[in-house]
Amino acid sequence: MVLSAPVPVSDGGRAKISSSPQDVSSFEFGKSPATRTETEMSKQMSAWGRDKNRGEYKPLTHVVLTTHPRRPSPYNVVWGAPTAQERGPVIATITQPKNRNVIGTHNGSYSVYRSIAVAAGKMDPYFRPDLHNTAPPVLIPPSPSWFDPDKIVSMDPWGHLVLDGFEDLLSKEVDVRPTIAITKAHIQMLELVEAIDKGRLVADGKILNKDGSCVVTKAAIEHVWHLPGVAKRFGVSEASLRRCMFEQTGGMFPELVTRSDMNVFLPPIGGQTVYVFGPVEYCRDPSKKCTVRVHDECNGSDVFGSDICTCRPYLVHGIEECVRTAQEGGVGVIVYFRKEGRSLGEVTKFLVYNARKRQEGGDRAETYFHRTACVAGVEDMRFQELMPDSLHWLGITKIDDLISMSDMKYNAIVDSGIEVRNRVAIPDEMIPADAHVEIDAKMYAGYYVPENKRGTVNEDLVKLTKGRSLDEDLLAGPMDD
Repeated sequence: MVLSAPVPVSDGGRAKISSSPQDVSSFEFGKSPATRTETEMSKQMSAWGRDKNRGEYKPLTHVVLTTHPRRPSPYNVVWGAPTAQERGPVIATITQPKNRNVIGTHNGSYSVYRSIAVAAGKMDPYFRPDLHNTAPPVLIPPSPSWFDPDKIVSMDPWGHLVLDGFEDLLSKEVDVRPTIAITKAHIQMLELVEAIDKGRLVADGKILNKDGSCVVTKAAIEHVWHLPGVAKRFGVSEASLRRCMFEQTGGMFPELVTRSDMNVFLPPIGGQTVYVFGPVEYCRDPSKKCTVRVHDECNGSDVFGSDICTCRPYLVHGIEECVRTAQEGGVGVIVYFRKEGRSLGEVTKFLVYNARKRQEGGDRAETYFHRTACVAGVEDMRFQELMPDSLHWLGITKIDDLISMSDMKYNAIVDSGIEVRNRVAIPDEMIPADAHVEIDAKMYAGYYVPENKRGTVNEDLVKLTKGRSLDEDLLAGPMDD
């Protein structure tokens, strides 16, 4: 197969592959731009969420419980095809039911909020977005992995190129929408200011500013699952996967069992965000040093600084290493997944915290995973098999420094064909007071053990490592003046 990389063309800050896209700002369902009055359009675009203005929900069709293969979409999806046109569009919108060629809909779990907005009369159920000026400011062109149906199975690699890749369909008012959005930003974490003050990092005004803010390219990615590929990745039959997802979501998606001809599913779960430090094109250049941290969401630590785990400190360490690599002429990548509480959810996670701290003998490293399984039924549901897909989307074939101790993440990345040259553990001084239970338990269970700790991570260690009790977490009383 001959691959031809598109040539970037400057267009007012927009990275593009072909000619300018059709202006889709006038696309509306049900009424053409010519028949839609200025008052109607103004009313639709008003900030309904802040005022009391509500419309009436008047569905134009009857309730459809499921669709049937005898009435397929006119648009096919050929996963792994060499061009966007040959692959076909992912049409998950509900404005044109006859064109839908996938199961599920856009926006993941947020689609439920959209249904509330429609039911409350605050949103036109047939609203279509104005995509004018929404194209990526930087180019992420096709990589060989895009054309291998086994390399990327949990996201649409063409999801950010809708305006160019499906310009002809958009001009015909086919409601195709992006599943990836790319932009540029400055991100700021207080720890980076500390890193500058202590000399760990140097502000260069390009990657890292004096105020501690980092200049990044970031991409938000919705899940788009190619069901045959996902089933193969987990070593199960597609039929079993479809049935389990149908049953475990309470029958939410009947087409999982009635439409075997539809092999793409947009699950109602949180997506992922990719942050790139340095030139994005360096991800595809194996001669450039590449530092990566893949991070799974932890609201308690990442946002609020809980000290029962190492999540935020490890994230900060990963960002520091990414900044340093970019400043040295390489590229750094942080991939942030919405997998709260090992994909068990925060309610389950807090129940586990209580069970750990109230068990006989206290919160101990030796029972760390066992207490999770007692509450959740499984130790970990993140199942990192799908995780490397975004790395392949970026074109990464080699990681010089993987900022992770997880054996699950390492194995998934290496098994997907990406070389990992070095694994970087979290520095001891960054481990919070109550997090030694977690880190010692993980190292004993198979996580990467740095060389200076080999020989010390044993059964005796996990029996000795204990965390605070719930009583110690309570304030004894008002503080002295």
